Amino acid sequence: MSTTSPVQLSHGHHHGHDVGERLYIHKHSVVHALASHLKILAVLSFILVVVATEITNWLAFIGYFLLILSAVLVAKINLITTFKRALIEIPFVFFAILMPFFGSGEKVQVGPFDLYREGLIAGSGIVVKGTLGVMTAIILSTSTTAREILRGLERLKLPMLMVQIASFMLRYVNVVNDEMERMKVARESRGFEATGIKHWKVLATAAGALFIRSYERGERVHLSMLSRGYVGVLPHEEQPHVQSSVWIKAMMYPLVAALIFVAQFLLGKM
Repeated sequence: MSTTSPVQLSHGHHHGHDVGERLYIHKHSVVHALASHLKILAVLSFILVVVATEITNWLAFIGYFLLILSAVLVAKINLITTFKRALIEIPFVFFAILMPFFGSGEKVQVGPFDLYREGLIAGSGIVVKGTLGVMTAIILSTSTTAREILRGLERLKLPMLMVQIASFMLRYVNVVNDEMERMKVARESRGFEATGIKHWKVLATAAGALFIRSYERGERVHLSMLSRGYVGVLPHEEQPHVQSSVWIKAMMYPLVAALIFVAQFLLGKM
């Protein structure tokens, strides 16, 4: 039997339009070369330290931000690209901005506004910690393909069923996307153009047809897997041993962040 990893089932689709690889930016860097499970551990550890830090410790957050900027430079990722992708958090920032206007307790004067102190601290925490978390996730997604992330989760002993489901989702997002494109081309070739509410019925019919096609395709794939001996468990590849020096290299940033956290905690107690 083949020793193909479950996440490798999603291979074979044309990469140019692969939804799962759109965030990835190919570079030759230390960050790109690290094993995916180490990068996932480093990201989760760093975010845990950030979340555990009190929002009033501004020096610590400045240190975390400088760490992220250095990681972006080491990964050879364009800073402008990183900041553009970080704009995905704008909806959360909007809600965080509203928080100081609602609440109870002590008020503080900020310019022409009377803001609640607790809401101001909570809103600042969401914006600052959220931004750091998003930028950390961006570094992971730009230096690691979606398939490598799934392999990393598999190696971190995430339940195999969850890895399989995520792998199939990754594969069939591309399939459904291609199906949508074909249906769109077919409609446009017949002169159809959605310009208003009167065309919603046609689009709803198309959405129903897409669901039926996707379901039927899934049934065919499932039957073909059963005919090839699938019993609920997919074979997986042997993972190479990771040297301790590579572990140290991967965990350097979260370790430095932890040192900043401890230093700020001790200084606060003095």
